Amino acid sequence: MGSRTVIRGRTMAVVLILCACAVFLGSFTWGRYGISLEQMAEILAGRLRGQAADWSNPVETVLLKVRVPRIFAAMLIGSALAVSGVAYQGLFRNPMVSSDILGASAGAGFGAAVGILLSAGTFGVQALAFVFGLAAVLITYVIGALIGRRGGMVTVLGLLLTGMVVSALFGSLTSLIKYAADPYSKLPAITFWMMGGLSAVTGRDLLILLIPGLLGSVPLLCIRWQMNVMCFGEEEAEALGVNVRRIRMVVILCSTLLTASAVAVGGMIGWVGLVVPHMARLLVGPDHKTLLPVSMGLGAVYLLAVDDLARSMFAQEIPLGILTAVIGAPFFLYLLVKGRG
Repeated sequence: MGSRTVIRGRTMAVVLILCACAVFLGSFTWGRYGISLEQMAEILAGRLRGQAADWSNPVETVLLKVRVPRIFAAMLIGSALAVSGVAYQGLFRNPMVSSDILGASAGAGFGAAVGILLSAGTFGVQALAFVFGLAAVLITYVIGALIGRRGGMVTVLGLLLTGMVVSALFGSLTSLIKYAADPYSKLPAITFWMMGGLSAVTGRDLLILLIPGLLGSVPLLCIRWQMNVMCFGEEEAEALGVNVRRIRMVVILCSTLLTASAVAVGGMIGWVGLVVPHMARLLVGPDHKTLLPVSMGLGAVYLLAVDDLARSMFAQEIPLGILTAVIGAPFFLYLLVKGRG
């Protein structure tokens, strides 16, 4: 029985890796402007040999300036949202928790709306979204510390309830900005940003994703075994020698960095941090030692595949946040029904 399980696990791993490679390579060719694998290989080989880019060639322009940044941005955002979702679900011991539970997405959305209203430009909008995403979680933690202390520590319930209130507050402020915005220029821009998308991603945006992504992911990967212990409860974790306060702060800070940077670049892309962790648990179980890295890879492939559909299904691109909700909500409902059965 044990050997069969190992063989089945290895077979599943090989299949998943092959599917991920197929999605990754196919993403360079799919889209309204078709690019063959031969063209892609020729252009990339030329860059590796040090040849100068030929921007008069439309294939090369689309591949290097549009497809490559967009593909890697989708993978970085998907992995960031998935990892933060896993971390929050483990911290709060609640599988219904997602990466925006403490208000990072709502705060980032408000910051982006302010930036668009003030005509701050692309970088200004992203910077304000990132800063307000961090600020929203900071407000949540401070208020939770004031009203939910028990034995000198912030309670999980206090953080959850405060996060809901802060999210609602920033959501209402965003609605107020939309109400006051110019209905012919600012309001459509705010609405489109809120729906999420990667159509305007550039190479610079990859740095905005990569630096917070490393700062957020590496510490979480280093404390995977402590996250396993935290799932037993705070008292049990303390009895086993885990510094609960420090682990909680690391999880919240790292997850906030991941979520705020992802929303700042991609807009409001929901359901990834909720659905992907459940998909990963079906494959490898609840052990964070494997769950966290598998969720990272699965989130990258999942959002990349959804983005391929968003830009390939119709002549006009579908906002990414809409498509993740259309796919994620029924799938999550299926998981709930299956789990109850």
